[in-house]
Amino acid sequence: MDNSLFFAKFWGWYLLIFFFILSVNPKRIKQVFDDLYDQKFLIIIAFMAIVIGLLNIIFHNIWELSYKLIITLIGWTALFMGLALFSFPKQTVSFIALTNIKLVQVIYTLFLLLGIYLLNTAYSIVLF
Repeated sequence: MDNSLFFAKFWGWYLLIFFFILSVNPKRIKQVFDDLYDQKFLIIIAFMAIVIGLLNIIFHNIWELSYKLIITLIGWTALFMGLALFSFPKQTVSFIALTNIKLVQVIYTLFLLLGIYLLNTAYSIVLF
């Protein structure tokens, strides 16, 4: 299987699942924000983001104007967020804490649309 299709399926399903979990249990949003102040949680999240970002970049660093660019940008975003959380935890958490619940809801709705787009690209459900 092509790396691009693999990552389109992975990130598509991940974003879709992420959307439905937050839709069914919106208290999770507040819980994640509260947990960012726990240093143990923060280190684990930062480490996971760095690993996922690096794996994504190593296997898929394609700067082509298509769905492949979205996958590459997700990898770079994960890497930079992980590095920021690991290197500058207080400043990064303060920056993240500026967002409110409504903005987070808009963002994860965009994640739903992005997930649907990636899954459609990977599985060719709707041809356009």
